[in-house]
Amino acid sequence: MLRVRPGRRHLMLRLAVAFLALWLIITIGRQALGQTVWSLNQAHASTSGPSPSQGVVELTLAGRRLAAELADTPELRSRGLMYRTDLGPDQGMLFIFDQAERHCMWMRNTPLPLSVAFIDASGKIINLADMTPFSDTAHCATRPARYAVETRQGWFARNGVGPGDRVRGIPDRR
Repeated sequence: MLRVRPGRRHLMLRLAVAFLALWLIITIGRQALGQTVWSLNQAHASTSGPSPSQGVVELTLAGRRLAAELADTPELRSRGLMYRTDLGPDQGMLFIFDQAERHCMWMRNTPLPLSVAFIDASGKIINLADMTPFSDTAHCATRPARYAVETRQGWFARNGVGPGDRVRGIPDRR
């Protein structure tokens, strides 16, 4: 049997209380920080429109109109439609790349199911892909693309838009 002198008993009790207090402070602090991060993400996620510096263009695809937010800088292309929880039935995003290449898109931090059309430098649709929310799976142009349009999943199919169709309204960015 372990015998502890009375003075040491108080010291051990104080140490136990100090460790418990420290553990509580750390746990509560982490929860508060997690709540703050969650709140910030939710505030960002509830964004349903373009940022103030981001323009919107009206595109015409096979006679159908689509209001497309511009993603024409590295920052805007990188963010894309991440965190968005709403996208109107005839809304989307036009990605304008600096050069025609075999660009790829993914759905990291994107809760909406989307479809993407890859478009060549002349404005002709190369290929389409449906993308799964929150997936890092790459969906790529089958040949060099200068543009991409993302919209609600199924928009292209519902509107009879497909490879070979021309997209009108793309701003000239040379």
